[in-house]
Amino acid sequence: MSGHSKWSTIKRKKEKTDNQRAKVFTKIGREISVAVKAGGPDPNSNSKLKDIIAKAKANNVPNDNIERIIKKAAGEGGADNYEEIVYEGYGPSGIAVIVETLTDNRNRTAADVRHYFDKYGGNMGQNGCVSFMFNRQGVIAIEKEGLDEEKVMEDALEAGAVDFLTDGDVFEIRTEPNDLGGVRDDLEAKGYSFVSAEVEYIPTTYTKLTNEDDIANMNKMLDMMEDNDDIQNVWHNWENDDE
Repeated sequence: MSGHSKWSTIKRKKEKTDNQRAKVFTKIGREISVAVKAGGPDPNSNSKLKDIIAKAKANNVPNDNIERIIKKAAGEGGADNYEEIVYEGYGPSGIAVIVETLTDNRNRTAADVRHYFDKYGGNMGQNGCVSFMFNRQGVIAIEKEGLDEEKVMEDALEAGAVDFLTDGDVFEIRTEPNDLGGVRDDLEAKGYSFVSAEVEYIPTTYTKLTNEDDIANMNKMLDMMEDNDDIQNVWHNWENDDE
């Protein structure tokens, strides 16, 4: 799940169980399948596929799995048809939430997402009800260990980054959404490896929760959403100091 402290959520993902890792593989597999159907199986001519393969490798998806999914998606009728649907709503005490899904059954997914909002003190809203509170940006995370901050920042800005931040154990490099792949490739050519590199919804403002019930419900809602195979990403503006 993704809030404003991306690195903390990645650390949590690193400690996942085998079952949870399998869910991550499933979700990335869907993204690969959709990208192949939209732009073909060659990552050299399909930048979206290239980005997702990089994401898959960052999440330790085996190369054999990646190749198998690409071949299946490229075959005639060889893959399920998934559509991308984004839902918006409010968590406890008005936390803004955006839910990105890839689904082969929009009725099932809409019902699930609505249930999670309702069950934990939130409500699903209309498209556009919270997205104005977020900016879309490419975000590249690089582990700090052994690296010189000024050198990384110089290389990132030279590659076309628009912002450079530090967040816990990582450097966070921001790009325009369409520039993510180019900046990542440029930095990769300079020898950098990445914890993650993807386009995210970045909140323009954050909201703190002080009520213990609200905090518990927000965590439960995010856990339920993360466990749903149809849900790819959840973005929110909860400022959670405990992450």
